[in-house]
Amino acid sequence: MSHRDANAHRLVVEGGVSLHGEVRASGSKNAGLPILAACILADGDYTISNVPNLADIRTMVRMLKALGIRAEYHEPNMVKICNKGNPKHIAPYELVTAMRASFFVAGPILARRGLAKVPLPGGCAIGSRPLDLHFKGFKAMGASVEIEHGFVELRAEKLVGARVYLDFPSVGATENILMAGVLAEGETIIENAAQEPEIEDLGRFLIQCGATIEGLGSSTIKIQGCSSIKGTDYAIIPDRVEVGTLLIAGAITHGDVTVRPAVPDHSEPLIRKLKEMGADVEVGDDYIRVKGHDKMVSVDIETMPFPGFPTDMQAQMMSLLCMVDGTSVIKETIFENRYMHANELMRMGAKIRLDHSHAIVTGVKKLSGAEVKITDLRAGAALILAGLVAEGETQVYGLHHLVRGYEDLPGKLKHLGAKIIV
Repeated sequence: MSHRDANAHRLVVEGGVSLHGEVRASGSKNAGLPILAACILADGDYTISNVPNLADIRTMVRMLKALGIRAEYHEPNMVKICNKGNPKHIAPYELVTAMRASFFVAGPILARRGLAKVPLPGGCAIGSRPLDLHFKGFKAMGASVEIEHGFVELRAEKLVGARVYLDFPSVGATENILMAGVLAEGETIIENAAQEPEIEDLGRFLIQCGATIEGLGSSTIKIQGCSSIKGTDYAIIPDRVEVGTLLIAGAITHGDVTVRPAVPDHSEPLIRKLKEMGADVEVGDDYIRVKGHDKMVSVDIETMPFPGFPTDMQAQMMSLLCMVDGTSVIKETIFENRYMHANELMRMGAKIRLDHSHAIVTGVKKLSGAEVKITDLRAGAALILAGLVAEGETQVYGLHHLVRGYEDLPGKLKHLGAKIIV
């Protein structure tokens, strides 16, 4: 089957244009999804702003509606929620299997109802992402966990605070246990907790709702359970992955791009690597500016949990490393199947050798436009970035992956001068 047959939706990128200007970053998808799920925890009215207009966000809004909660997406970038009365305890199969992040509803439903029935989730095909750590936390807090017929059934007459050590600092498990702990009896301590900025944002939201939480941004989070919290208004942080993708677009095209709003501390791992490569990076209170040029050099990268280099930026960085002097080594430690974009980049003339968890990338003088297919969300961004510098036209198929996680990335690149036809 050709790429064209595989998916009729495509965009065409004409390479060779240097990008310049300032562009707006959207709110964070990975912060917005658990924050929307957390609205299950308490009756009240919520106005969540700076919410990106994405397919995944709209799926979560549909999830809330399916649970009996009034939820509406309002243009631009706002979700209004009215939670009155106990939500339903069963999450719909078609929504959870469409988006892995739908499993965020498990902790809030369990905490609120004492019973949650949630299908095993779907999502991007980038490797195994087991739910064992979520279950470990729920069990420690007194819940029973039964899996049958593709559903997880969680039961607890009441959740009781517990000390939970995560064998791996899982973002999803940290967030689910954090949400459940808010309504548990007594203190919950999450050790080896994930430290991603999106978890801090969820924690700040819950604190604003009335929760008592300490240690956000550290490896030990303490939650003092309470009988109830309340609705609130909250603005989501900028999306650090979109910020990073737009910065790489400036660097790879030897352009001059400013991204605002941005939280520089959230992008520090990428900023360090761009500087190491020889790009000029300027950081302000709410913006990051990058200038790329033709003297940039190779660097080695190992993906790690925050504050390490993010796995969600690995694919985009690979595209940049294809176009610099020298040989770079990428080690992917988070997901075992996250190099599917490499074969598509090689179709464009990239020199990449894969060896299990390693990708050895040798810079080339040029890439050539080709027909390529998006295999997952971040791979889509990587292929568009490569198309920006490839000779001729690059036809990118499989855009349904891209719209799951980027709010009008083609439009933002066009704003900076890119030649893209959707």
